[in-house]
Amino acid sequence: MLADNQPVCTISVIHNQIRDPDAVIALLCSKLGLSEETVRKRVEKVSSIEKIKSNVDLETGEEIYRTGLDGIKVDEDYKRYYPYENLASKVIGFTGGDNQGILALESRYEEVLSGQEGLILEMTDARGVRLLDEGESRVEPVDGKDLYISLDANIQLYAQQLAEQVCLEKEAESVSILVLRPDNGEILAMADVPEYQLNDPFTLPEGQREQLMTEKEKQEALNKMWRNACINDTYEPGSAFKVITAAAALENGVVREEDSFQCPGYIVVEGRKIRCAKVRGHGTENFVQGTMNSCNPVFVTVGLRMGADTFYQSMKQFGLLNRTGIDVPGEAGTIMHAQDQIGPVELATISFGQSFQITPIQLAATVSSLINGADYTAFGTVLRKDGRFGAHFGTEGNGAKTDSFGRNERPAAQHPVSGRGKRRRKKWKSRRLSGGRQDGDQRDASSRYWSVYFFVSGFCTCGRSEGAGIVHYPKPPRRLLWRTGGGAGSARAF
Repeated sequence: MLADNQPVCTISVIHNQIRDPDAVIALLCSKLGLSEETVRKRVEKVSSIEKIKSNVDLETGEEIYRTGLDGIKVDEDYKRYYPYENLASKVIGFTGGDNQGILALESRYEEVLSGQEGLILEMTDARGVRLLDEGESRVEPVDGKDLYISLDANIQLYAQQLAEQVCLEKEAESVSILVLRPDNGEILAMADVPEYQLNDPFTLPEGQREQLMTEKEKQEALNKMWRNACINDTYEPGSAFKVITAAAALENGVVREEDSFQCPGYIVVEGRKIRCAKVRGHGTENFVQGTMNSCNPVFVTVGLRMGADTFYQSMKQFGLLNRTGIDVPGEAGTIMHAQDQIGPVELATISFGQSFQITPIQLAATVSSLINGADYTAFGTVLRKDGRFGAHFGTEGNGAKTDSFGRNERPAAQHPVSGRGKRRRKKWKSRRLSGGRQDGDQRDASSRYWSVYFFVSGFCTCGRSEGAGIVHYPKPPRRLLWRTGGGAGSARAF
């Protein structure tokens, strides 16, 4: 249970029923921890009913009720409670004082979760005093529906722990990890560290001088704390995008696995030298080897063969120019050149994932469509048809289909890579595993930070998951950039 309800009380006063205002004010100040000025203002206000405080614990409400002071009304209520505190905070969201959803899934499914309030109807005289002989009638409340989501609490917890570890070790400003199933789009984990406390969402993290902030500055800090980088932010995907370039090129027939390429360590496009990660070059290589080496000159050559119009249409086909439609609000859109503004240099840089920006969730969705047999899956967080609320929520499939990755790319992805980033692992029983790995770095054009990212995609006969991560470094260590710069090609993912 990621979000539950706790019984609480709402304390109100009815002005016309109060006989001893001073006693009422003293009691409420003592029990509720409010200032006398605040309580007196509400007690003396002439209205049918005035709320003093909500979300009061049951024990305190019972103590107030037992005093028997006229004019005080104690109503049973509920407040939202999050047992895991900060787990998946930027996916779940939180509620306000009246239990209305404010962010993320709590906001998106407000109508589904909230239900209908009940009513207590009673007879009073002209002064508002209840007529005891008349009794009362009730309209019972209707509970909201349960919401079953695909997040796995154990995987989410592990993802957050890993993200926090990386954040600490690398002195990162933030770390994002996304884990999903490529076959059906279920999101198993979406971590964006630092997460915030769901039970106390308006308190800023330690180290921020909240008392010195203006209201505007505090609100900006809160918005930043609540922001989900997996959905709300865009970045240059870099070498992770090469798998999409490869699929588009194979689908359009502009390259074959055995095609030969030369990599001297750079390629010149309209007078601009575009370097490869391997300064000395990879020499002669075929397309499979170029993919394994994550060779920039190979992908620039392939991108130029396709041409701007074909490449642009392929991106449309893959759904990269649209939002995924994930059911967590606030998804950012792709930032891409206009089709008629894509020249040779722009096309060259796009082919290896630079000079445009997408969201991590968009990249994961698109790569999943290549892994799962070429369907752009219905995609979202709330997925499972289970129990009382069984609707399937997510993106609508955009009809994008390509068969080339299934036929041609998988053999390339099964080869181990050579060079930096290589990792040897034992085979997992007798099942066939394969996948892709890309990592790289570049400066984000929209900010002062570097983005150092690591992307893993995996698939096998038993249906494995896929993950993606991004780390933002104000000043990335030189050794980290050396180790990840340019990518490590395609590797086995376990």
